[in-house]
Amino acid sequence: MKKKILALLLAGCMAAGLCACGTPAADSGTGDTSGTTATADGDTVVIGVFEPLTGDNGAGGKQEYLGMQYANSITPEVTIGDKTYKVELSVVDNESSNDKAVSAASQLISQNVSIVLGSYGSGVSIAASDTFGEAGVPAMGVTCTNPQITEGNDHYFRICFLDPFQGTVLANFAHDELGADTVYCLGQLGNDYDQGLMNYFKQAAEELGMTCIQESFPKNNSDFTSYMTTAKNEGADVIFAPTSISYAQLIVEQAYSQGVNVPLLGPDTWDSNMVLAAAQGKDMDVYVSTFYAEGGDTEFEAGFKEFINSDSDNLNNNGGNDIIAAVSAMGYDAYYVALEALKLAGSTDPAAVMAALPQVTYTGVTGDIAFDEQGDAIRDSAFIKQADTEKGAWKFVTVQTVAGVSSDETA
Repeated sequence: MKKKILALLLAGCMAAGLCACGTPAADSGTGDTSGTTATADGDTVVIGVFEPLTGDNGAGGKQEYLGMQYANSITPEVTIGDKTYKVELSVVDNESSNDKAVSAASQLISQNVSIVLGSYGSGVSIAASDTFGEAGVPAMGVTCTNPQITEGNDHYFRICFLDPFQGTVLANFAHDELGADTVYCLGQLGNDYDQGLMNYFKQAAEELGMTCIQESFPKNNSDFTSYMTTAKNEGADVIFAPTSISYAQLIVEQAYSQGVNVPLLGPDTWDSNMVLAAAQGKDMDVYVSTFYAEGGDTEFEAGFKEFINSDSDNLNNNGGNDIIAAVSAMGYDAYYVALEALKLAGSTDPAAVMAALPQVTYTGVTGDIAFDEQGDAIRDSAFIKQADTEKGAWKFVTVQTVAGVSSDETA
């Protein structure tokens, strides 16, 4: 219902002739990862980018931002009303920190952005939500999956699936495809993403008759030896660890060194070149759920790989190779959804853009994108991929729905 109210506001705005009178920002980012700004003239619209470029989620944030940068390089202009605007990306590093999220959000707001994209990481998105809402600036999550991000507000949207869905999908996969009876669940203490996803997984797993042993580790932990020992002693058939990339690398390496020979199951955060690197050369099974698998759109992939390889900074920010992360594909789509909202609003005014968003539909490289009444994406499936530990690449396994597997393994 709340998004319908915004749509009515849009209609009123257009009827009153307000949607053609918005003016763009005074400052915008230069498109690099430093967060510096450049003066924007009256023919520029600024899209804010709220991402972690450092900290535990820095690797994922950089890859998500790369997708936006690539889209901006292809489509650097947008026609809003009867005027063509240059589109600039203004990026601010939230440092993967809930404590830093508000100041990062405030910095973007001060640059008069029309809409904000991000963040990779649910915790920082939740922490900054009220700041965006109080300023009347719409935000659109790209791969932040915790339900709390859009609950009870009119200003936050997202284009990815949610954790209740992802947890159920992964529980079904563990039960149906991996044959698990007992699952050891491990996440960071106090982390909204980790704890929320573990609970959704546990609820779905127990409904399927599985036993879940759930433990949490403190922030900045680097020794997972005792946790791996517990998993073995409890007879776990699968280890499910919805953690950040930095912790995922350690878990993969230490599971192997401790002789853990059961599958490791990770969520969308594990879809990373760095997790692949940690698993490469090791005789182990690592599975992830995610938003996109290579082979889904060959034209996009060819162009994005060229974009990555043409610039050393891009290559470094992608983890040193041109493997396409699903978050990059989602960042690419998010940019175009933002452009659609600007065009539909007929204005650069954030209020008009916010009112337009519920009506936006877009077919991107990750599929059809539309919003429900909560502002969440209407998504009903996830990709399951497995690490090819010999080649250091992901291989597509299946498309998984809540009901079960919807396509056979092709790898």
